[in-house]
Amino acid sequence: MATTTSIVRSPAALLSAKVTVSDHKPTPTVQISRFPSKQPLSSSQLFNSVSNGSRLRVAYQGVRGAYSEAAAEKAYPNCEAVPCDQFDSAFQAVEKWLVDRAVLPIENSLGGSIHRNYDLLLRHSLHIVGEVKLAVQHCLLANHGVQLEDLSRVLSHPQALAQCENTLTKIGLSREAVDDTALAAKHVALHKLKDTGAVASSSAAKIYGLNILAQDIQDDCDNVTRFLILAREPIIPGIQNPFKTSIVFSLEEGPGVLFKALAIESRPLRNQPLRAADDNNGSKYFDYLFYVDFEASMAEERAQNALRHLKEFATFLRVLGSYPVDTTMM
Repeated sequence: MATTTSIVRSPAALLSAKVTVSDHKPTPTVQISRFPSKQPLSSSQLFNSVSNGSRLRVAYQGVRGAYSEAAAEKAYPNCEAVPCDQFDSAFQAVEKWLVDRAVLPIENSLGGSIHRNYDLLLRHSLHIVGEVKLAVQHCLLANHGVQLEDLSRVLSHPQALAQCENTLTKIGLSREAVDDTALAAKHVALHKLKDTGAVASSSAAKIYGLNILAQDIQDDCDNVTRFLILAREPIIPGIQNPFKTSIVFSLEEGPGVLFKALAIESRPLRNQPLRAADDNNGSKYFDYLFYVDFEASMAEERAQNALRHLKEFATFLRVLGSYPVDTTMM
């Protein structure tokens, strides 16, 4: 089983011998009688529309034209994409039955892990039911009639600005960070700015009526963001297609005994430590949680055996989801 790893901390466990207490409590799920009881979905059911024929409602963070919207539409081409102003709002929208799924970024090949969403995975009780990999292609946008030499500054998300550092430096533009790439495009269009451009997607240019001055301005063409698909119910793991399983665990002695956990798998893994503090107990500061993705389904005996072995010395263990691998690129 190939594995990758990250680290944070958690409030609840499915498979833990000892649960680490946290001040973060998951938002309660709203129980509404007209909805069916929670049952695991098969892979085929997951990617179909809801049973009554209506379109799936899929939450994403950002405004129209965001890369997250493109990821949601890649996961569910016929969905109704629902924008949320914050990551936490998207989690809550699923829990409260306002939407059916959420599609949220978890890591970028250049920028690394989205730490906020690792934290929210533990604060909430949703299940990972899929992943989406999206190639990020940044464009320099401006209002119609504005030429490249007219620009003095550019707006975008901090990561997008960092990913286009060389290009923007050559052009000689000052940078200003905003919360979202599409929000930058919307701001430039709304205020009819003549000296300011935006780094965003070609989709954002179309939505907000902007002109594309330059395409593919990212410094590295291998710029891919991985998104997680979240749902209220888990899916039934399969073995016919490639599956990935995501878990989180903690060790009583911290990262110094990580080698014991890695003994369940002989291949090397990528280790990204994250640390979080317990606000209610100073002694909990700098406890570690390890997030691990491994390429196997929970329906496979080897995965079950590995987790049984890990449970012997992990103080906390939770399966976040077992789901199909996205083998496509867009």
